[in-house]
This record gives sequence, C-alpha cells and structure tokens, in this order.
Amino acid sequence: MNYALKTYIQAVTDGKIGGLPEVLDKNVKFTSTRGENIISHGRTEMLGILKTTENVKQNCVTQFNVVESTPSASVVKVTMKYDGFSKVSYLSLSNTTKGWKITSVSSSYI
Repeated sequence: MNYALKTYIQAVTDGKIGGLPEVLDKNVKFTSTRGENIISHGRTEMLGILKTTENVKQNCVTQFNVVESTPSASVVKVTMKYDGFSKVSYLSLSNTTKGWKITSVSSSYI
C-alpha cells in the first residue's frame, strides 16, 4: 500500500506522474465535490488531466492519515493544505494479485 499511496501523493503534489498508471486500477473512479456539483472522471480522463500538470509542484503542504487498513483493503485520507483552503481526498485501495491498486478517489474542497 505504501508504494501506491506515495506514488499518488507525488503525482498530485509534485507532478511526478510516471508511476501513477501502474497503481491505478483499470476501473478507478475519481469524484470531486465542488459546492453542489459532483464531477466524475475515469482513469484515462484523470491521467490526461494530471498530464497537464506534469512536473508542476503544488504550493501546499500534503499530509495523509490511514483511516482503516486490512490485509486486503485500505482507506486513506490525503489533505493538501493551501493558503485559504484545503483539498481533502479519500483514497480506497485494494490489495490485488498485481499489488495494491487505487480503486477510487473522492475529493472535496474546504
């Protein structure tokens, strides 16, 4: 799980997206809540979005907390603190025959 989590954090915080495709499940779903709107993206679409910020370091402090973990699944809270707001994401990870994969990411802004 640590590799998948660190790879995700490096991608969204530092723009280091090179290893991200290997830790995303083929059916991963990204959702983002912005006010009353819920925006959803699939794997290919999200990788395309992140490609536009490749090698761009975000001006934030990123922290994570393992909410729950079992040998087969984990939920992790990732908080990116910017000046004036935070992006909070909950990652669901599953331990597959091909290693830990991120199966969903649900984000909101506070």
